[in-house]
Amino acid sequence: MQTSQNFSEAGSGEIKLHLLDYWRVIRVRLPLIILVFLLVVITVGIGTYLTPRQYLSSVTMQVKEDNKMHIFNGESSDGERYDPRFSTTQFQIIQRKEILYPVIDALKLMQKWDMRSRELTYQRLLSMMTVSEVRNTDLIQISVLDKDRQEAADLANTIAVEYQKKRIDEQQSWVARSLVQLDDEVTKQREKTEELRDAMTKIRIDANINDTDPETIEETKPVEDQVLINTESQVNDMRIKVATLRSKQDQIKAMTDDQIMRSLKTFEMDDSTISQILPEYETAVSDEAHLLASGLGTNHPTVQSLRARKDVYAKQLQDGITNLRKSLDSNLEISQKSLEAMETKLVEARKDQQGAKTNEMGYQQAKNEYLKAKRILESAETRYSTEVMQRQMPQSPATIWEKAEIADYPAKPKVGQNMLIAVAVGLALGIGLAFLIEYLDTSVKTMQDVEAALGVPVLAVIPKDVPVLKDAPSDCLDAEGYRIMRTNIEFNRKSPDVKTLTMVSGGAGEGKSTTLNNLAFTFAAGGYRTLIVDADLRRPSQHRFFDISNERGLSDYLTTDIPLDDLVFKTDVENLYFMPSGRLPVDAVGILNSQRMIDLMEQVKSSYDIVFFDSPPILGVSDASVIASAVDMTIVVVQHRRFPRSMLQRVKYALVNVGANIIGCVLNNTDTRHDEYYEYYTSYYQYYSTEKSTNLSSKASGSPSKKAGAVASNTPSGEY
Repeated sequence: MQTSQNFSEAGSGEIKLHLLDYWRVIRVRLPLIILVFLLVVITVGIGTYLTPRQYLSSVTMQVKEDNKMHIFNGESSDGERYDPRFSTTQFQIIQRKEILYPVIDALKLMQKWDMRSRELTYQRLLSMMTVSEVRNTDLIQISVLDKDRQEAADLANTIAVEYQKKRIDEQQSWVARSLVQLDDEVTKQREKTEELRDAMTKIRIDANINDTDPETIEETKPVEDQVLINTESQVNDMRIKVATLRSKQDQIKAMTDDQIMRSLKTFEMDDSTISQILPEYETAVSDEAHLLASGLGTNHPTVQSLRARKDVYAKQLQDGITNLRKSLDSNLEISQKSLEAMETKLVEARKDQQGAKTNEMGYQQAKNEYLKAKRILESAETRYSTEVMQRQMPQSPATIWEKAEIADYPAKPKVGQNMLIAVAVGLALGIGLAFLIEYLDTSVKTMQDVEAALGVPVLAVIPKDVPVLKDAPSDCLDAEGYRIMRTNIEFNRKSPDVKTLTMVSGGAGEGKSTTLNNLAFTFAAGGYRTLIVDADLRRPSQHRFFDISNERGLSDYLTTDIPLDDLVFKTDVENLYFMPSGRLPVDAVGILNSQRMIDLMEQVKSSYDIVFFDSPPILGVSDASVIASAVDMTIVVVQHRRFPRSMLQRVKYALVNVGANIIGCVLNNTDTRHDEYYEYYTSYYQYYSTEKSTNLSSKASGSPSKKAGAVASNTPSGEY
């Protein structure tokens, strides 16, 4: 939970840091931003003041689209149509010569403007006018911008009037042409309709078609269709009858006479003879059986009489059944012959119906063409009559709703708008130029730049205008940065025998000598027996800090046998000793790269706790490389925003090539007033109370040492 919170705080701090970086760029480049801003505002202001005043006059008119331009388009002549390109087309028409040339002639603009041709006058007028649309309406606005306010109003009104005249003339001309064309089309359509009606009538007469209403779309049905339907119905009925008779015949053949007599009603064959005799026969049979059952013999006269009568009845029934069979066969034969005759008639009826249908199709097609042409004719005649009536009514394709008036105030230049734009553009250009210069500036700006280029940590960040600490009050706040550096150096010392240290820089003026002097003072103040050796034989500067003569020093030790103790001076600072560089002989340029120098290194390490060798810049001369290869530790001094980052790469390669032990670097001369990013690394100031700082400042203002320290800089005169 705590870890997540820490990461969250770190993330938010990083975002805040980026925002501060942007603000820092603006603060650093603020003079440039102000300069660009003032230049833009002043330039726009002067330009606006010198620009001639121009007045704007506008006329508002309603332009209507003529929806009757296409008469034969299949639509109603009074239907509403919308062309999305109509407005833009009218804009172009208003700006064409056919409209503006009459305006030029009406106002005599060639003479008034002293132009050589109408074409030049037209171009000038075109540049003065603007045509726009009033949003969500069919209104358009014609505006003219002119130095003469009266002329601007006259031009706008005249352009609108000329356009209105042009639209009215065009519409009247088109009306005449369209009505003549429409009349011709109606005449042609009438002739075509009459021809189609004659053709339809001829087909009806030739084909003997009975059409009671040839002027309607209803289709006629030929007589042959009804005949065919009736014939088909009769044939179907006869086929059913024949099938029924044949079925009865087959069943009767398989039945006995007695079964036939008893099934007459079932077969729907009602025979009157059989119907009358059958009951008598059944009665005789019943009576005979009754008599025999009563005891009478078969020869009894009554029984014989009854039997004789029964036989007569049986003979009559037998004859009836025979006649019934013959009648059924005859009916079947007759029905079959009738069916054959009807089927022959049905074939003929179908042929007649097919022929009639073919004739009917031709007639129906001719009738449809005629009725269609008739409808077109009626529509054309109606449209023609409507157009004639509507064209006689007054038309207004362009209506002027608001005439242009003389403007009271100039429309251009717009002073307020121009100045607001100038302010915005000035700020944008100034800030943009500031960030562009910042982007193009490849100098060292951040600790990350130094660490990425050198691959070593930043041991300390030294603010700008730090005084020489030996001349500053004992409680000088700026000494804390050097104490931090002293602590970091102590942590980077691998053993107590590591005592010699040098500071190198890529170029002159990066504050290397001052930084070394203040660091040596800090070590001495911390109880270290400290020695400063000014090894910059070409342009020494350390002797100025101590006000010691530079007549004798390191060069004398390297070229003669003078003992070391005779060349080392004790300074006013406790535990701090100094060895000047001495005068460099003309013939002793490479004396640092000698055994005598190596001996010096060993001797001072045995006598002092820490030894600082001031060296020249490493790029350009070899002395710094020799010193860096001989000492135990090397620190690179980089001045903030001075040299490009590529120089750090060359410094690193030069040190690595000679085997120098680079323990870190110092970012010097940072301006915390502008670069708030470095306040995070110099925050030791806030640990001192305001009251104490005020007292120290008041004491320092009256102290000669503080006064001397105040004028000292990170780059003393003559220093690399």
